[in-house]
Amino acid sequence: MDPGDASVSLGGLLDKYLKHAPVSQLLQESRITQTSADALYAMQDLVYLSTDAGELKDMFSGMAFKEGEESLALDQVPTNHQVQVEDQEVSVVDLTIDRINLQYSRNWTSFHRRKWLRNESRYSGFVRDSLIHEFGGHETDAILQLESTSHKLKLLKGLAKTIWDGQFENYSRFIGKKLVYKSGDETIDNIMEGAGAICSEKVQALKFLTDHYGLQSEYIIAGENATGPVPVEKLRELLTTFDFRFSKRYMRFWQHTALLYDIDGTQVLVDATNGNIPFIFLKDDAAERILGYQKKLPVTVKMVEADEDFYYHRVPQDIPENFFFALEGWVSFSDLMQVFDNELGLYLSSEFYVMPLAFKGEKEFGRERQEYLDVAQRAGLECSVTADWTLDSPLGEEFHQAEPAVADNILRAGEHLLTRLDECDGAGHQAGLVIMKLLNQSPVPLDR
Repeated sequence: MDPGDASVSLGGLLDKYLKHAPVSQLLQESRITQTSADALYAMQDLVYLSTDAGELKDMFSGMAFKEGEESLALDQVPTNHQVQVEDQEVSVVDLTIDRINLQYSRNWTSFHRRKWLRNESRYSGFVRDSLIHEFGGHETDAILQLESTSHKLKLLKGLAKTIWDGQFENYSRFIGKKLVYKSGDETIDNIMEGAGAICSEKVQALKFLTDHYGLQSEYIIAGENATGPVPVEKLRELLTTFDFRFSKRYMRFWQHTALLYDIDGTQVLVDATNGNIPFIFLKDDAAERILGYQKKLPVTVKMVEADEDFYYHRVPQDIPENFFFALEGWVSFSDLMQVFDNELGLYLSSEFYVMPLAFKGEKEFGRERQEYLDVAQRAGLECSVTADWTLDSPLGEEFHQAEPAVADNILRAGEHLLTRLDECDGAGHQAGLVIMKLLNQSPVPLDR
């Protein structure tokens, strides 16, 4: 902060150092790191509304700021602190951004555009690499011209396949940046780094990419035995109250997500999530048989013990969009929710399912351990359960040999997962690992 700004109001400081921050110049002058620049951009998106073109506007309604425990109005002057940075005295202010009273007012078009423009070469490279892998270099050049419906369908399918091939995992919430929930661009970053995401993050990743190329799409919600109709108003109420008690019969409708595209009049249902969900790329009548309500067809999903029927539904877009927005910061401990409440575990592939076992005493551990062993026995699966965060078992060693990078990341995730458990439900947690060896249950693609 410039010394002359010591008496400038909070509003003036935010306008200069956040809204109109010369990020590119600061990077070129090596005054901030790329990590700091990314954090600055992220704060802009958290504080300011923006136009479809990606230009920042006014602050979100309900935005507030605190200095310590005290609220600070925009016309007040924050306390200036002098600190030493590499033998140089600099001026800083210490603020907390309070978004608890914000409304659902994100401009998703702008949000995606701003994210793309910050790392255009990175995401363009991801798109090209995906298409080359699926179709080869020569055809990729033609596809990217988007001169025909066929080209657009191939672009969509190539990207969907790459995202589907990415890991279905939750361990990355507890390592690296420790993001409790990833946006579409963050999911692409994670896939490029060799990891992955869960269903709602992967569909946002696909939409983030295809929005840039002008492909029209909408989110679809789905769930186990969620035959319909969708309880629209009840889901909206849940996104206002966040009171999820006694609401499982409603919440099953957004248990899973997918996308419906309109490609020059061709309707395409796309599910690129992986896990135990098949790759779905269904057009027109085939898509309508799953989405419509006349003799509605489910998608059969292989669970650990039995097959389950998932039903897919069109839905007003404010519901999935607001749900994703809430998961980023308003739903408490959404990282733990995905692992434990939704029973997605830390990692799921066609061969292995890895789940943390959290407990506070030997009795609780013994009970939980036996439940997993009983499930595995009924399903005819090999299973190991450890009381420590270790892969020190025959099955654990087999998993480590088959998936060494994943196994190492899971071992790294233990410390922060325990921290989050203690923050959520009091101190004293311990955690072990459950590993089940699945029967190579790769789901058959639905592609026609």
